[in-house]
Amino acid sequence: MINCVIIDDEPLAREGIASYVKEVDFLNLVDTCENPVELLKVMDRQPIDLIFLDIQMPKMSGLDFLKIVQKPPMVIITTAFPTYALEGFQLNVMDYLLKPITFDRFFKSVSKARDYHQLITKADNPGTAAPKEGPAADYFFIKCGSKYEKIQFDDILYVEGMQNYVTIYTRKGKFITLLYLKNLEENLDAQSFIRVHKSYIVSINKIESIEGNEIFMQNHRIPISRNYREQVIEQVVSNKLWDKIKFS
Repeated sequence: MINCVIIDDEPLAREGIASYVKEVDFLNLVDTCENPVELLKVMDRQPIDLIFLDIQMPKMSGLDFLKIVQKPPMVIITTAFPTYALEGFQLNVMDYLLKPITFDRFFKSVSKARDYHQLITKADNPGTAAPKEGPAADYFFIKCGSKYEKIQFDDILYVEGMQNYVTIYTRKGKFITLLYLKNLEENLDAQSFIRVHKSYIVSINKIESIEGNEIFMQNHRIPISRNYREQVIEQVVSNKLWDKIKFS
């Protein structure tokens, strides 16, 4: 069950979204608020998983709230102003609903939130996804739209993070799913995969060459950021570098 709160200064807007929430069996409406200041009090009382957040409100705008709050829950913006969409997504919101909101569009949005909530719950509790005994699994599943894709660890070339999504590039193609790059990184073998950039993780064994600030594998070029370059060279190259040949 996903605990949610509606934040909107318009009573009719709150009532409309609340009526939609009641129609969805995996949503639990905890409270409704007129502004983000009231929301902070609600969040102090109990954990909140999802916020339906208006943008233009008295006391504090929805975007200002997102900029100051640390580790906010999932957020779906609900507004009549499309001009804020880009800034909203830069703040890692789950979705952006334009008023008037149809139930069909609402349900698609909360279904995305449900899928993401399930992914991060499993990532935060990895022990619940595998048996306590027996060999470690050499694969995992991700959800791509309505399809579940099996990903073999050995097939992964690299992973690119994009806000709330990751794109996993494999030998058989690329797959996009709702997941934070950090959550995926925590479940990858640190001996086999390495972070090379704030947005990229690569398979060490698939690296073919490193030149300048780029990694080459097959026809892919992955950037290495300055913060990670020293670690990449140390872990990937140094122990395998034949730079001196001794003759007896």
